[in-house]
Amino acid sequence: MQIYKAYRFRIYPNRKQISLIHRSIGCTRFVFNHFLSQWNEAYEQTGKGLSYAACSRKLTKLKKELEWLKEPDATSLQNALKHLADAFQRFFKKQNHRPRFRSKKHPVQSYTSQW
Repeated sequence: MQIYKAYRFRIYPNRKQISLIHRSIGCTRFVFNHFLSQWNEAYEQTGKGLSYAACSRKLTKLKKELEWLKEPDATSLQNALKHLADAFQRFFKKQNHRPRFRSKKHPVQSYTSQW
C-alpha cells in the first residue's frame, strides 16, 4: 500500500519570479497541447495513441528546435506528458472522456514540478 502526500503552499513571488512562473505554465500548456494533437492524429489513423516514451523522445527534439522550451525546468514538461499519457490511459479504459486541449483563458493555471 502506497501513501501519497501533497503539499500546497502560498508563495509571494517577486516580478521576475512571476514572469518565470507564467512562462513555465505557458510552456507546459504548449507541450500538452502539441502532443495532444499528435496523439489525436495517431489515434484516428491507427486506433491507438502514442506512448509516453515516444512523446518524451520527440520532446527532446522539440526542445532543440524551440529554444524557449529550455527556460522552465525539464520535469515540468515531462510531467505534462505524463498527465497526457495518464489521461489517454483512462480514456482507453473508458473511465474518462477524451482529453481536451488546455486553454489560456481557464481561471486556474498550474503546472507540476518535482524538486
